[in-house]
Amino acid sequence: MKNKSSSKGVLYRCLLYCIAILLLVMIPLRSFSQSTGELTTDSLVKMGFENVRWTDTPEERVYVVENSAYKIQALGIKKAVDIIQSMGLPEGRPCKLIVTNYNVPQVSLTYQPLTGDTTVVSGEDWKVSYNIGDSWDKVKKEKKKNSSLFKVDILVYPQLSYKNLVITQIYQVLFDLSPAVEVSLWPGSKFTGQIKIPIYNDGYGSLEDKIHPGHLTLSQRFRLPYNIYGKVAVGYFNADRWGADLSFFHPFKDERFSMDVRIGYVGVGYWNGFHLHYDDKMKITWSVGGNFYWSKYNTQFSVKGEKYLLGEKGIKFEMIRHFRYASIGFYAMKAEHANSNGGFRFQIALPFYKMKRKGYWPRINFSRNMGTIYNAGNEQRYYKEFKAEASDNIMEKNSFNPYFIKSELLNF
Repeated sequence: MKNKSSSKGVLYRCLLYCIAILLLVMIPLRSFSQSTGELTTDSLVKMGFENVRWTDTPEERVYVVENSAYKIQALGIKKAVDIIQSMGLPEGRPCKLIVTNYNVPQVSLTYQPLTGDTTVVSGEDWKVSYNIGDSWDKVKKEKKKNSSLFKVDILVYPQLSYKNLVITQIYQVLFDLSPAVEVSLWPGSKFTGQIKIPIYNDGYGSLEDKIHPGHLTLSQRFRLPYNIYGKVAVGYFNADRWGADLSFFHPFKDERFSMDVRIGYVGVGYWNGFHLHYDDKMKITWSVGGNFYWSKYNTQFSVKGEKYLLGEKGIKFEMIRHFRYASIGFYAMKAEHANSNGGFRFQIALPFYKMKRKGYWPRINFSRNMGTIYNAGNEQRYYKEFKAEASDNIMEKNSFNPYFIKSELLNF
């Protein structure tokens, strides 16, 4: 009996030793993992990224950032990837970076380690996609660092308009500097309050000589299941319109293909100084179309059926090529009661490309970009559209395109 009791004691001691060794091994690993994630998120915050979060699960490590520090979205994403790589990737597990916009997830970048691969990680090793899987559910409840809520941007929008109607004059020109206050009040929201300050007006009427409001809008962004992105905006838009605008964007499984749907419910309204004249007779406008993105040349082709502000229905074709600092495109359109029309459009990024912020002090800069549309057919009555927000344009819409981001990861 004595030998049996002694044997049991040895077994118990061995079991306790094993448990102690396991605890000694696991605790440093966990603390190392925690310190890596915390140090990485702290570094991202120092670089100016907002809404930064992270979590570590047995399946993957997930980081979340929102780029408000760099005007070129792809450059900001590349900077975040560089920081995550330099601080250390998890061994034997994927690492995912989710990029948000106004706290709404847009795209994910995933590094999947390969067995036996000892090469240095580069942009080639990250897969970019609209699909975020269940990773957002894992990380969205984690505490945010450097929240974007209630932080004010004052962005100056240079706005150029021109027309060729006078036979003795090449162009009549209107140039405004239009500062706008932009602030997010809750996740997904943005308030925009803009003032138009005329700098040069030749042929655009006496109303454009007066300082008056521009966009006054409140918008809400959201993401639905099956990768459906949406935005609703209410308020005063451009093109002398006020009302509501609802838009959806959906990429298909082959993410080169996508579709857009947009519905507007608007009335006429114009400013005489700071006095608003408006009509409560509302009209519905809409646009439905499909897109194909040629990733080799970062070129998008679109065909849309549309109903314009005067009620005429038509079809529009666009081809837009996107570069790092510009987007340039051509368009052609035909509507009922109107002659065929077309032309080109461009959008260029404006300095200063790095935007610094000190706490909650308002940040002042030029808008991210500016652009114009050339109306080759000189159509003055038909094909009229409106922008729901001051920041809406072809360059901004493409900023979260996975193929464009991937190409910039390889080129920056």
